[in-house]
Amino acid sequence: MTAAPFPYQPRHHDPAKPAFVICETGETVTFGALEARANQGAQLMRAAGIGIGDHIAILMENRREFLEICFAADRAGVYYTTISTHLAPAEIAYILDDCGARMLITSPAHAALVPDRPGLPVYVAGGAAQGAQDWAQATSALPATPIPDERQGLDMLYSSGTTGRPKGIKWPLPDTPPGGRTMLLDLLTSLFGYGPGTRYLSPAPLYHAAPLRHSMVTIRMGGTACIMQKFDAARALEMIERHRITHSQWVPTMFIRLLKLPEAERARFDLSSMEMAVHAAAPCPVEVKLRMLDWWGDIIHEYYSGTENNGFTAIGPDEWRAHPGSVGRARLGVVHICDETGAELPPGREGEVYFENGHRFAYHNDPDKTAACTNARGWTTLGDIGRLDDEGYLYLTDRKSFVIISGGVNIYPQETEDALLSHPAVLDAAVIGVPHEEFGEEVKAVVQLLPGRTGSDALAQELIAHCRARLSAVKCPRSVDFHDRLPRSATGKLYKRKLRDSYWPRPAG
Repeated sequence: MTAAPFPYQPRHHDPAKPAFVICETGETVTFGALEARANQGAQLMRAAGIGIGDHIAILMENRREFLEICFAADRAGVYYTTISTHLAPAEIAYILDDCGARMLITSPAHAALVPDRPGLPVYVAGGAAQGAQDWAQATSALPATPIPDERQGLDMLYSSGTTGRPKGIKWPLPDTPPGGRTMLLDLLTSLFGYGPGTRYLSPAPLYHAAPLRHSMVTIRMGGTACIMQKFDAARALEMIERHRITHSQWVPTMFIRLLKLPEAERARFDLSSMEMAVHAAAPCPVEVKLRMLDWWGDIIHEYYSGTENNGFTAIGPDEWRAHPGSVGRARLGVVHICDETGAELPPGREGEVYFENGHRFAYHNDPDKTAACTNARGWTTLGDIGRLDDEGYLYLTDRKSFVIISGGVNIYPQETEDALLSHPAVLDAAVIGVPHEEFGEEVKAVVQLLPGRTGSDALAQELIAHCRARLSAVKCPRSVDFHDRLPRSATGKLYKRKLRDSYWPRPAG
């Protein structure tokens, strides 16, 4: 792996320099303040009996204390699990129990979601709640110096549960002091150049893997992370201009919303400070990527990976123009495409994407799931379908679990969704299989329209014709439903299982 482009000196940054900023409020945390609060948080964890290898959980919106608590766990050799604020109490309870959390830190906005767990200390950052302790009050009384037994901690994040129950993704805890070189730090700095001059914009929730990890790597490298509390297309452009952002990270749904802004709105912001915009999380429609390159220039980089980091591909703008639609070549591990029997397929053939010699991980408390994603040769998969070209560039087709089987034909929805998104009336689209008496499944489109547009039979037929002009008939929707909003996570992942289940009869019993 390529070494980081500059030396990393942990915790030796200018204490007066901003480590991160909350964009909407302007609240700024310097490296000196972050160091002190992280040490105090680590002191509290030790005082609470939380030792190396134990787990804590964080349930809160993007706010100052979020990153401070993560850095505290990083100092204490503790696994920290960040929980989506959109989960129901029963789902939160499942994660708390599954990860074995020894402490939960939440915020006033989400304290009511916390399930009753006897023996689990609960702290509230930014206020108080019944049955919980005040995080600021508890930590401020403790020394702002390092704990004696510092050890590098790690996140243990849960999959988004788009196709089933969330799974905790656990990496081995490093036996090193905090702040040293790690696989992730080396990988991200070598690919994306995070360093002391970086001003990184994170427009997504920190409880997701990429926003959290890229923000923390930026800070560890001496740069400044600018954290948006919530994504808004026009506000994101305003933040780029205001904070002179050099690096940013996006998902395709954010690009689509940016491009749907009126031309005059997009043109009024100065985006000239941006050196690199990174995107991932889902395949980006080729037309969307081309329009973003035309607007922002050749600064847009793409990668494919998962929370598991079992492998990693990346592609720069020049490569992408030569290989449109690709998510790049392997930068961590070796990519293989396999059929349903596990046999490796040649270039050009579609199959399940596997990585060889990637980062080692396991699904927490689920050895069967770990084994199910590992083949006889030890290669691992995230369940995505794709193909390689002759030069080793990977092209993703869709998730294995999203494939529609109609009359024995496999239909991958991503291509149809991309076609729908190119229609000027469409803001978001999902393509799913719904019951069909003869063929088993038929293709249905579920569409969210732009504000001001109204669904109708005529528009549904127009959208079907729009697809038929671009795709073979078998891939095109037979019907279109209009929804006010599609069920997506804040990082753009579509909860397609929930959408699909609403169209299928519940099993008896």
